Amino acid sequence: MSNKTNLSIAGIVGLLVAGYFGFNSENIQQTKPVEYSSQQQDEHIEQSKTTHLNSQSQASRSEKGLARIQQAYEAKQKDVQVQASGKVKAILRDDNEGSRHQKFILTLDNGMTVLVAHNIDLSPRIDDLQKGDLVEFNGEYEFNDQGGVVHWTHRDPQNRHEHGWLKHNGKIYE
Repeated sequence: MSNKTNLSIAGIVGLLVAGYFGFNSENIQQTKPVEYSSQQQDEHIEQSKTTHLNSQSQASRSEKGLARIQQAYEAKQKDVQVQASGKVKAILRDDNEGSRHQKFILTLDNGMTVLVAHNIDLSPRIDDLQKGDLVEFNGEYEFNDQGGVVHWTHRDPQNRHEHGWLKHNGKIYE
């Protein structure tokens, strides 16, 4: 990046910071300006870009995930890695036969519902899960007539399968 671009971006960042704290021209004259090194400016700019790109890419991944789930359902597929989110429609009893699984049903933004079977022998359970909560997920989709099942929402201890996860109230369960 050129110095001119860095200075322009730094100026914009400075205006945003000033606006955030509610400074007016009188306050600015009485306040000693904060001086940032070129490296600090670059780090702040990169952090801002990364945060923005992450939120954009999360929305894009969720949309792609919904489309993949819809396609997998229509084609009656299994073993499809998906990432999306949904609202908790129902919380079911844990399955304690064999590997223990926390089970709940999510309603997706496209209207479909999926059963989440989260292995609680390999990953922590979501203890404070409530009906209506938003849950993001990365796991493997399996077709069934009711909409499908998402599982592998945990790390694979043998590293032979893509790691999955659940995200609830800002906390990641993997």
